[in-house]
Amino acid sequence: MTVVVDGESLTVERVLAVARGGEPVALADGVVERMARAREVVERVLARDDAVYGMTTGLGASKRHRVESGAGAAFSHELVASHRVGHGPPAGEDVVRACMLRLLNGFAKGTVGVRPLLAQRLVEALNGGLRPHVRLLGSAGMADLAPMGDLAAELFAETALEAKEGLALVNNNSFSTGFATLAVADATRLLDSMTLSAALDLEAFAANLTILHPLVAEIRPYGGVRAELHGLRAALAGSYLWRDGAARNLQDPLSYRSVVQIQGAARDALAFVRGQLTTELNAHQDNPVVVAAEHRIVSAGCYDVLPLAAALDLMRIALAPALTASTERALKLLQPPLSGLPGGLAAEEGLHQGGLGAISWSAHALTAEARLLAAPVSFELATTTPEEGIADRITMAPLAARRLAEQVGLGERLLAIGLLCSSQAIDLRRPPALAGATAAVHALVRERIAFAGPDAPYPADLDPLVELVRSGALVDALRTAESQGEAPTA
Repeated sequence: MTVVVDGESLTVERVLAVARGGEPVALADGVVERMARAREVVERVLARDDAVYGMTTGLGASKRHRVESGAGAAFSHELVASHRVGHGPPAGEDVVRACMLRLLNGFAKGTVGVRPLLAQRLVEALNGGLRPHVRLLGSAGMADLAPMGDLAAELFAETALEAKEGLALVNNNSFSTGFATLAVADATRLLDSMTLSAALDLEAFAANLTILHPLVAEIRPYGGVRAELHGLRAALAGSYLWRDGAARNLQDPLSYRSVVQIQGAARDALAFVRGQLTTELNAHQDNPVVVAAEHRIVSAGCYDVLPLAAALDLMRIALAPALTASTERALKLLQPPLSGLPGGLAAEEGLHQGGLGAISWSAHALTAEARLLAAPVSFELATTTPEEGIADRITMAPLAARRLAEQVGLGERLLAIGLLCSSQAIDLRRPPALAGATAAVHALVRERIAFAGPDAPYPADLDPLVELVRSGALVDALRTAESQGEAPTA
């Protein structure tokens, strides 16, 4: 499937198709002509020798200095070279491809003023599978200058850049926006997986399913609550828990009792961040802006992506309690007074009987890291020293995206721990009937990790379960269950 780029309709799914699926890209009809019209405005402004920031003047404190007539090309190459100030390891290939696609979409919008040649070069690079070396660290989010400098230097080393083009290549947030797109997509998969994992937790605990009464969605009319309630009811269709007397407690611990509200809140945050992200994928991010209809170029701070950075902060804040609650549900299963099962989910009480008791330490460690990653970064205060105090704003959007990606990665590991504990508890409790969806997940877990008994100690490697979560198999099982309808009200 070729992803057609038009500057207006890029989506999370299309970014994934190109960044991870390797799908080819093509410019939409009319894009070349739109870009050419914008470039004509740039050429007329150059011919008039108007004062235009970053094009006929220097940048930052150097804005008082004019670029000599005819020196625009050299200035463009100098801008790219001087902004290669990144640090650290290379960004992942999928992140770089997402960045390239976002940059291409920004050019296609027709408000940047670069030649169509640059867009065509990006198309060739994406379709040719080029892998530019872009360093991960060094951007404060007021344009991703450092990573974009790396990208521009590698992709356009043999291209004779013209006036404004060097600035257009580095003065945007394509890196942080592309990175955020992948992180949000992974967060979406994680949250859907958490719904099915929570359903397995409820069965493993023999929990009280009155928490899933349909009225909850009416009296707590949040979209996230409605979606989570629907998902859990569908995932538990056919479960023994709907039978009279199946619940062990009138009131379960809050991490069980409030699962709809907790994960529903994360879903609301996700819906918001996806909306902000979709806007940012198709928004102008460059400065200055070519206003083709008025035949002029104006200055505007369009590389301030605070709407996206703040939304990413919200996503991490909302995801942290959901991950904490997931861990608490797993740890409750290890405690006999709460679960009614042997301590540590051992096959038998006593010494040297196997079980999962020691897993609580790694669960605590991973959860603590996930919570720490929730700290907001978009309000970080910049020093006013650079550029004589002109550069007094930062969004830290790349860090906001990177921390979400890291938090999701920890969440996948916490979910693996949860699946291990709930599957062990189910094998010990031996309920009369699991739901169809949870039974399928339990079987997938057991294909990868055996029951931890006296002859099968605690598994030293949970990566098979982490890969199970990342594979999307839990999401597939949830979607299948949802298509078959919800369970009847108990």
